[in-house]
Amino acid sequence: MSRKDPAAIRITSATQGRSDDVATRQRRYVISMTIRTLSFLLAVLVASWSLWLMWVFIFASFILPPVAVVIANANAPTDPDPAPDTVFDPSWPELGPPRES
Repeated sequence: MSRKDPAAIRITSATQGRSDDVATRQRRYVISMTIRTLSFLLAVLVASWSLWLMWVFIFASFILPPVAVVIANANAPTDPDPAPDTVFDPSWPELGPPRES
């Protein structure tokens, strides 16, 4: 049986599965939020002996949430090309009106 569709989908162009993609993004986000929590805890611990270092850690704990979202979504896949069956072919016949039952 020969295939009439010349544009076959190659396995190398297949995207990562949705559950794998979500797991990867969640892992990146959790790592970033862990760094944020550690920087806030360090700000509390360092406050007694270095005021400027405390402010650096507090600044880091406030700036990391938006950065974490950007990092987590950095490699999010875009929508794939349209499926081969959604391509318009003008030689196809038009559908007629529905049949009466």
